Amino acid sequence: MARPTSQSTPTRPPSLGVGGPRSEHTRQTILDAARSAFATRGYEQTTIRAVAADAGIDASMVMRYYGSKAGLFAAAATIDLDPPELASVPARRRGEALVRHFVGRWERDPSEDMLGFLLRTAVTTDSVADQMQATFDRMIVGTLTALEYPDAQRRAALIGSQLLGLGLCRYILRLEPLASLSVDQVVAGIGPTIQRYLTAPLSPA
Repeated sequence: MARPTSQSTPTRPPSLGVGGPRSEHTRQTILDAARSAFATRGYEQTTIRAVAADAGIDASMVMRYYGSKAGLFAAAATIDLDPPELASVPARRRGEALVRHFVGRWERDPSEDMLGFLLRTAVTTDSVADQMQATFDRMIVGTLTALEYPDAQRRAALIGSQLLGLGLCRYILRLEPLASLSVDQVVAGIGPTIQRYLTAPLSPA
Protein backbone atom coordinates (compact mmCIF):
# COMPACT_ATOMS: atom_id res chain seq x y z
CA MET A 1 0.00 0.00 0.00
CA ALA A 2 2.77 2.45 0.88
CA ARG A 3 4.28 4.38 -2.01
CA PRO A 4 7.19 6.83 -2.03
CA THR A 5 6.36 10.48 -2.48
CA SER A 6 8.08 13.76 -1.93
CA GLN A 7 4.96 15.25 -0.36
CA SER A 8 3.37 14.54 3.00
CA THR A 9 -0.31 15.09 3.61
CA PRO A 10 -1.43 15.59 7.23
CA THR A 11 -3.78 12.94 8.54
CA ARG A 12 -5.61 15.41 10.75
CA PRO A 13 -6.41 19.11 10.32
CA PRO A 14 -4.17 21.46 12.28
CA SER A 15 -5.63 23.07 15.38
CA LEU A 16 -5.95 26.59 14.00
CA GLY A 17 -8.40 29.36 14.74
CA VAL A 18 -10.52 29.89 17.81
CA GLY A 19 -13.12 27.67 19.38
CA GLY A 20 -16.77 28.09 20.14
CA PRO A 21 -20.05 27.47 18.27
CA ARG A 22 -19.40 30.13 15.65
CA SER A 23 -15.98 28.67 14.90
CA GLU A 24 -17.40 25.15 14.59
CA HIS A 25 -20.12 26.37 12.25
CA THR A 26 -17.51 28.07 10.06
CA ARG A 27 -15.35 24.95 10.03
CA GLN A 28 -18.30 22.80 9.00
CA THR A 29 -19.29 25.23 6.25
CA ILE A 30 -15.74 25.12 4.88
CA LEU A 31 -15.58 21.32 5.05
CA ASP A 32 -18.92 20.93 3.28
CA ALA A 33 -17.75 23.20 0.48
CA ALA A 34 -14.37 21.45 0.31
CA ARG A 35 -15.86 17.95 0.07
CA SER A 36 -18.10 19.04 -2.78
CA ALA A 37 -15.25 20.82 -4.57
CA PHE A 38 -12.78 17.95 -4.25
CA ALA A 39 -15.38 15.40 -5.38
CA THR A 40 -16.49 17.38 -8.44
CA ARG A 41 -13.28 19.15 -9.52
CA GLY A 42 -10.61 16.76 -8.26
CA TYR A 43 -7.68 17.56 -6.00
CA GLU A 44 -5.47 19.38 -8.48
CA GLN A 45 -8.21 21.65 -9.83
CA THR A 46 -9.60 22.62 -6.42
CA THR A 47 -8.21 25.84 -4.96
CA ILE A 48 -8.52 27.52 -1.59
CA ARG A 49 -10.17 30.51 -3.29
CA ALA A 50 -12.75 28.28 -4.97
CA VAL A 51 -13.64 26.56 -1.71
CA ALA A 52 -13.88 29.91 0.06
CA ALA A 53 -16.16 31.26 -2.65
CA ASP A 54 -18.40 28.19 -2.43
CA ALA A 55 -18.54 28.60 1.36
CA GLY A 56 -19.29 32.32 1.08
CA ILE A 57 -16.29 33.39 3.15
CA ASP A 58 -12.89 34.96 2.59
CA ALA A 59 -10.00 32.70 1.55
CA SER A 60 -8.02 33.89 4.58
CA MET A 61 -10.56 32.13 6.82
CA VAL A 62 -9.90 28.81 5.11
CA MET A 63 -6.17 29.30 5.65
CA ARG A 64 -6.79 30.32 9.26
CA TYR A 65 -8.51 27.05 10.07
CA TYR A 66 -6.66 24.57 7.85
CA GLY A 67 -3.34 26.16 6.91
CA SER A 68 -3.07 24.87 3.33
CA LYS A 69 -4.92 22.93 0.65
CA ALA A 70 -3.27 19.74 1.90
CA GLY A 71 -4.54 20.43 5.42
CA LEU A 72 -8.01 21.21 4.13
CA PHE A 73 -8.04 18.03 2.06
CA ALA A 74 -6.94 15.94 5.03
CA ALA A 75 -9.79 17.32 7.12
CA ALA A 76 -12.38 16.92 4.36
CA ALA A 77 -11.23 13.41 3.48
CA THR A 78 -11.28 12.06 7.02
CA ILE A 79 -14.66 13.44 8.04
CA ASP A 80 -17.30 10.72 8.44
CA LEU A 81 -14.84 7.92 7.66
CA ASP A 82 -15.26 5.95 10.85
CA PRO A 83 -13.52 2.58 11.17
CA PRO A 84 -15.75 -0.49 10.91
CA GLU A 85 -17.12 -1.69 14.24
CA LEU A 86 -15.98 -5.31 14.55
CA ALA A 87 -15.62 -5.82 18.29
CA SER A 88 -19.27 -6.81 18.69
CA VAL A 89 -19.27 -9.03 15.57
CA PRO A 90 -18.63 -12.78 16.07
CA ALA A 91 -15.10 -13.59 14.95
CA ARG A 92 -16.34 -15.97 12.24
CA ARG A 93 -18.47 -13.19 10.66
CA ARG A 94 -15.94 -10.35 10.62
CA GLY A 95 -14.84 -10.91 7.02
CA GLU A 96 -18.40 -10.51 5.86
CA ALA A 97 -18.87 -7.45 8.09
CA LEU A 98 -15.78 -5.75 6.63
CA VAL A 99 -16.95 -6.24 3.07
CA ARG A 100 -20.44 -5.01 3.89
CA HIS A 101 -19.04 -1.92 5.62
CA PHE A 102 -17.00 -0.82 2.61
CA VAL A 103 -19.55 -1.79 -0.03
CA GLY A 104 -22.19 0.08 1.97
CA ARG A 105 -20.15 3.26 1.66
CA TRP A 106 -19.45 2.80 -2.04
CA GLU A 107 -23.12 2.15 -2.80
CA ARG A 108 -23.87 5.76 -1.91
CA ASP A 109 -23.94 8.57 -4.45
CA PRO A 110 -20.24 8.85 -5.43
CA SER A 111 -20.37 12.64 -5.02
CA GLU A 112 -21.30 12.11 -1.36
CA ASP A 113 -18.64 9.53 -0.54
CA MET A 114 -15.13 10.74 0.26
CA LEU A 115 -13.78 7.20 0.42
CA GLY A 116 -14.77 6.68 -3.21
CA PHE A 117 -13.14 9.97 -4.13
CA LEU A 118 -9.93 8.92 -2.40
CA LEU A 119 -9.90 5.68 -4.34
CA ARG A 120 -10.52 7.35 -7.70
CA THR A 121 -7.87 10.00 -7.18
CA ALA A 122 -5.12 8.16 -5.29
CA VAL A 123 -3.86 6.38 -8.41
CA THR A 124 -2.84 9.66 -10.04
CA THR A 125 -2.08 12.12 -7.22
CA ASP A 126 0.68 11.44 -4.71
CA SER A 127 -0.76 13.64 -1.96
CA VAL A 128 -4.10 11.86 -2.25
CA ALA A 129 -2.32 8.50 -2.17
CA ASP A 130 -0.75 9.59 1.13
CA GLN A 131 -4.22 10.35 2.48
CA MET A 132 -5.51 7.01 1.20
CA GLN A 133 -2.70 5.30 3.12
CA ALA A 134 -3.54 7.24 6.28
CA THR A 135 -7.24 6.43 5.91
CA PHE A 136 -6.49 2.76 5.28
CA ASP A 137 -4.26 2.62 8.35
CA ARG A 138 -7.00 4.12 10.51
CA MET A 139 -9.85 2.02 9.16
CA ILE A 140 -8.16 -1.38 8.79
CA VAL A 141 -4.76 -1.55 10.48
CA GLY A 142 -6.02 0.28 13.56
CA THR A 143 -9.09 -1.93 13.78
CA LEU A 144 -7.12 -5.19 13.58
CA THR A 145 -4.52 -3.93 16.02
CA ALA A 146 -7.21 -2.98 18.54
CA LEU A 147 -8.65 -6.49 18.23
CA GLU A 148 -5.16 -7.95 18.83
CA TYR A 149 -4.91 -9.89 15.60
CA PRO A 150 -1.38 -11.28 15.13
CA ASP A 151 0.52 -9.76 12.18
CA ALA A 152 -2.19 -7.09 11.97
CA GLN A 153 -0.30 -4.94 9.46
CA ARG A 154 0.28 -7.80 7.01
CA ARG A 155 -3.27 -9.08 7.34
CA ALA A 156 -4.57 -5.55 6.78
CA ALA A 157 -2.49 -5.19 3.62
CA LEU A 158 -3.95 -8.39 2.20
CA ILE A 159 -7.47 -7.27 3.11
CA GLY A 160 -6.83 -3.89 1.52
CA SER A 161 -5.71 -5.51 -1.72
CA GLN A 162 -9.12 -7.20 -1.95
CA LEU A 163 -11.33 -4.36 -0.76
CA LEU A 164 -9.64 -1.60 -2.75
CA GLY A 165 -9.50 -3.85 -5.81
CA LEU A 166 -13.20 -4.50 -5.38
CA GLY A 167 -13.92 -0.78 -5.15
CA LEU A 168 -11.84 0.01 -8.22
CA CYS A 169 -13.31 -2.75 -10.39
CA ARG A 170 -16.96 -2.42 -9.33
CA TYR A 171 -17.42 1.32 -8.86
CA ILE A 172 -14.79 3.02 -11.01
CA LEU A 173 -13.95 0.69 -13.91
CA ARG A 174 -17.48 -0.81 -13.78
CA LEU A 175 -16.24 -4.24 -14.82
CA GLU A 176 -18.96 -6.79 -15.54
CA PRO A 177 -20.41 -8.94 -14.19
CA LEU A 178 -19.02 -7.59 -10.91
CA ALA A 179 -20.64 -4.18 -11.37
CA SER A 180 -24.11 -5.72 -11.70
CA LEU A 181 -23.97 -8.13 -8.77
CA SER A 182 -26.18 -7.37 -5.78
CA VAL A 183 -24.57 -6.26 -2.53
CA ASP A 184 -25.39 -9.64 -0.97
CA GLN A 185 -23.72 -11.45 -3.89
CA VAL A 186 -20.59 -9.33 -3.51
CA VAL A 187 -20.48 -9.93 0.24
CA ALA A 188 -20.99 -13.67 -0.24
CA GLY A 189 -18.22 -13.81 -2.85
CA ILE A 190 -15.56 -11.66 -1.17
CA GLY A 191 -16.38 -12.22 2.51
CA PRO A 192 -14.79 -15.69 2.80
CA THR A 193 -11.52 -14.41 1.33
CA ILE A 194 -11.41 -11.54 3.83
CA GLN A 195 -12.23 -14.00 6.62
CA ARG A 196 -9.31 -16.17 5.55
CA TYR A 197 -6.98 -13.17 5.67
CA LEU A 198 -8.21 -12.48 9.19
CA THR A 199 -7.82 -15.95 10.65
CA ALA A 200 -5.66 -18.24 8.51
CA PRO A 201 -1.99 -18.69 9.46
CA LEU A 202 0.31 -16.48 7.40
CA SER A 203 3.49 -17.72 5.77
CA PRO A 204 6.68 -16.73 7.59
CA ALA A 205 7.66 -13.13 6.92
